[in-house]
Amino acid sequence: MQQTVVEHIEPVAQDVVALTLRARDGHLAPWEPGAHIDLELPNWLTRPYSLCGDPADRDTYRVAVRHDPLSRGGSEYVHRFLRTGRPLAVSAPRNHFPLVPAPAHLFLAGGIGITPLLPMLRAARAAGRPATLLYTGRSARTMPFVDELRRAHGDRVRVVETERQGRPDLTALAAALDPDTHVHCCGPAPMLAAADAAFPADRLHTERFQPTERAFGPGTAFEAHCARSGDTVAVPAGTSLLDALADAGHPLPSGCREGVCGSCEVTVLDGEPEHRDDIGAARGRMYTCVSRALTPRLVLDL
Repeated sequence: MQQTVVEHIEPVAQDVVALTLRARDGHLAPWEPGAHIDLELPNWLTRPYSLCGDPADRDTYRVAVRHDPLSRGGSEYVHRFLRTGRPLAVSAPRNHFPLVPAPAHLFLAGGIGITPLLPMLRAARAAGRPATLLYTGRSARTMPFVDELRRAHGDRVRVVETERQGRPDLTALAAALDPDTHVHCCGPAPMLAAADAAFPADRLHTERFQPTERAFGPGTAFEAHCARSGDTVAVPAGTSLLDALADAGHPLPSGCREGVCGSCEVTVLDGEPEHRDDIGAARGRMYTCVSRALTPRLVLDL
């Protein structure tokens, strides 16, 4: 973990604050647009947030946090109790939503989904590639960084306030899109579903804050053998691999616990995982918060 201090807390929209985290010693780990970090909050919770600052700045990270009325304690703590000067441990950046090189870019953001797309838009324009942003939200007052985006990018940013203008027609937008343009989309589930229906799958890249609703069979019991320690951990049918490992003295970082952030990734040395995540685990990897086993035993690099 990297050690930072909360340097600045700034309201950037209704119920949204931006945090500037400064390195306590040396430089922070480098990152690229689309990356996120885990914050270890003082209330013992770990939560993932997309980086929305400048990748060239190795001294600070910036993230934005919306106050969720159904918060499990993460956003509530940030909004009610976090103060400047507070030390915070943060993970190294991880990126499951990279900016895919393309001749041209369209970015689609819904609400707090603007955070990973903000540095993508800057990077695409800095590289000299045509890039536009369609940014939707209930109203401008609820949409973080609207003024910053308009100042920096002018008419390349289209802001749609859905309570006045309704939702944009993504099907019509897709029909008019140049075939070389790639689309990066992050936002609420209805926006992602509309984007999935409108744009070709090979040119659409999405990030989800909530898992896709999918049906899986019952989770059967299995064993997880930790190759480095030699321990074998029983994983009951109703217990996640993440929790079983923690109970056996092998805690892993965990943020979302829903298979969308990637903080609980492990390497699988033997056996076949049953992947239930929304990231798309690489071969030989799995996410322990939701995924299980298709074989009676998994061997993990733990």
